[in-house]
Amino acid sequence: MSRAPLQMVAAAFLFATMGLCVKSASSYYHTAEIVFYRGLVGALMLAAITWHRGGSLRTAVPAMHFWRSLSGVAALCMWFYALGKLPLATAMTLNYMSSVWMALFLLGGAILLGGSRLDGRLIAAVLCGFAGVALILRPTLEQEQLWHGLVGLLSGMLSATAYLQVTALGRAGEPEYRVVFYFSLGGVTAGALAMLVTGTSPHSLVGFGWLIAVGVSATLAQLLMTRAYATGKPLVNASLQYLGIVFAFLYGVLLFDDPVTWMAVAGMLLIVLAGLAATFLRARAAPATTTSTTTET
Repeated sequence: MSRAPLQMVAAAFLFATMGLCVKSASSYYHTAEIVFYRGLVGALMLAAITWHRGGSLRTAVPAMHFWRSLSGVAALCMWFYALGKLPLATAMTLNYMSSVWMALFLLGGAILLGGSRLDGRLIAAVLCGFAGVALILRPTLEQEQLWHGLVGLLSGMLSATAYLQVTALGRAGEPEYRVVFYFSLGGVTAGALAMLVTGTSPHSLVGFGWLIAVGVSATLAQLLMTRAYATGKPLVNASLQYLGIVFAFLYGVLLFDDPVTWMAVAGMLLIVLAGLAATFLRARAAPATTTSTTTET
């Protein structure tokens, strides 16, 4: 029996846990500091794993890694900012819009290339996803948090571009651990540069613990998700990874007293349905593709 479904559920739980840790760490540190330490912990863990397995971090395509890291780290910074300002499940769900953004990119590409026939089901999935966004952002608009919501939405769009670049790196023969390592290194660089502007916050035992927890949970989640996609069925994995929204919702309600509104819940359901539909339609169009579409940028 395949262990991929269990690995996928564990990865979804760890990504939600990472969101919890980011939200908690944001009470002690700026977004730049959280991104820096998330990248540092991830890079050290992956370097150790690569050494243990006898692998290599040397790459023949540094420019591809640079552009992937640029979009991925930008998305990560925006997502971490949104996690610190919005209800946990809201910020998580907006980032999971990446599947819908990818479907929109696919439609845009078809139009630019002069496609005579557009898939109406894909158009419906995109519209469904943005209807979900409207429902989620409606309560935040009343709370004067629209800006934070738009930042979270933009993080999902940038994540979609990063996933396309990850696919290109995979086709170039780059192993996943090397892609994630350079992404983590990009986080270290971006975080360090941003800290020259924002400054640094004083450390405390509790705050530093949250920083380490962000890096460990994110890296373990990525490794589990990578393993699940390598050995399991892509559509099953795509369905199970949306459990991250459920876990985040429970964390938010139980630990942060996040409000529960029918519009937010309905919006989350619409985005999940849209993401699953978009993933299914893309998988049918390219059955050989097994790349995750909702990893941590």
